[in-house]
Amino acid sequence: MTAIYLLGALIICTLLFLNKKRKVNYWLVAAFLLLQWVLTIYEFMHRDTEEYLGFFKADALALLMLATLSVVAIPAFYHSYLYFQNRKPTPRVRSIYFMSMTLLLAAVSGAYLSNHLAVTWVFVELTTLAASGLVYHHRDASALEGTWKYIFVCSISITLVFIGILFTSIALQQAGHAELSYPALLEQATSLNMFWLRLAFIFIFTGYTAKMGLVPMYTAGIDAKDKAPSPAGALLSSVLMNMGFVGMFRFYEVIAKTSLHAWSNNVIFIAAGLSVFVATVYMLKVENIKRMLAYSSIEHTGLVMLGVAAGGVGYYAAILHLIFHAFAKSSLFFQIGQVHRTFGSKHISGTGNYFKYNLPGALVLLLGFICATAMPPSGLFISEFMIFRSLFEGHHLIILVVVLVLLTLIIWAFGKNMFKLLFTPLANFDETKKGKVHGYESVSQFVLLGLVIYLGFNPPAEMVALIQDAVKNLPQ
Repeated sequence: MTAIYLLGALIICTLLFLNKKRKVNYWLVAAFLLLQWVLTIYEFMHRDTEEYLGFFKADALALLMLATLSVVAIPAFYHSYLYFQNRKPTPRVRSIYFMSMTLLLAAVSGAYLSNHLAVTWVFVELTTLAASGLVYHHRDASALEGTWKYIFVCSISITLVFIGILFTSIALQQAGHAELSYPALLEQATSLNMFWLRLAFIFIFTGYTAKMGLVPMYTAGIDAKDKAPSPAGALLSSVLMNMGFVGMFRFYEVIAKTSLHAWSNNVIFIAAGLSVFVATVYMLKVENIKRMLAYSSIEHTGLVMLGVAAGGVGYYAAILHLIFHAFAKSSLFFQIGQVHRTFGSKHISGTGNYFKYNLPGALVLLLGFICATAMPPSGLFISEFMIFRSLFEGHHLIILVVVLVLLTLIIWAFGKNMFKLLFTPLANFDETKKGKVHGYESVSQFVLLGLVIYLGFNPPAEMVALIQDAVKNLPQ
């Protein structure tokens, strides 16, 4: 089914690129969404079945991430439709946008389902090309700068991953093996040469930080999420970051089987702690709302990786946090699109008193702020609490205290900007030029935020079982 899905997505992308009619574009997008959900349902019904020469496999982690992607994809295309309803793009620009978004989702899905280290690398590289088409959508000087920066940093990062794969191959060859599939790597982990495996982890982990939004390669995503249209930014801050985690996590499972486990955790602690610190520093001074959300994503990714490094319940909490963050952050990006349409600005200084101009949208931002900062009743409160618990139980008390102080500063900075946007009157604002936003446009965001709350306190047994299965290969 995966091969059929990828072929179908490629055909739809080609038709989107060639077609210039608006209605045909929308029908093709609807066909892709149907194909996406058919794939998701099929993979759930054929769990742990290897496909296409063993290159793809719908294991527990892939199913969780694939379901998250399929949910977020629906409002992403819907808000893209609204985005173009309020603009007059050329047919070519619109076609390239939808082609790029479709290709991005297909590539991310392929990376989730990949059962082979090199195949994952191919799909990760493909996401760089697809995302570039979205970042360059506005085709102005700032968009060009953001696109080249994204391509440059991601090209370096994917090269690092490739070097890491080469080092892994050397480790395999010296042990008399040659198979780069994840099950084979897990089975052969203890027999591999630790020197080459250590080098492989450094390069692979560093390379995937560009997609995860983690120090040191986090800079790739900041400008990309800012320059891309809000629906595209929602995907870059959710499902694409999840893909980076999946790529790193699958190799981390191999490392966890070896004597390098404790060492790799120290590397992750350093990168994760610095990520939370960097996010704090920038959120204290940033005024661009989309960049603020982008730095918030870095903070959340840092927390996820702290959970992974701490181990224990942190493994479970990390994956749970990823799912909730994808829903919460995408809903905020969708709403920021409406804020920009209302005020014609994405800077805090150019917005204000949003409750007056868009009551449903203001409620989304208020609820989104509560969810994104992990305040009750947000499901992120539960996952963060479990991450803190794992740090405490692992006796990482200094890290825990420092992170709590940094998170306090982040909540203050996030809240200061958000409450100004919601409540502070905007001076010299000509209300006759206010963009028109309908209340029903916020329904999708309420649904996503509702999932963050509901799944946090009432997680389905199937979801819990999948997360537990996803971390079963790690030391408990």
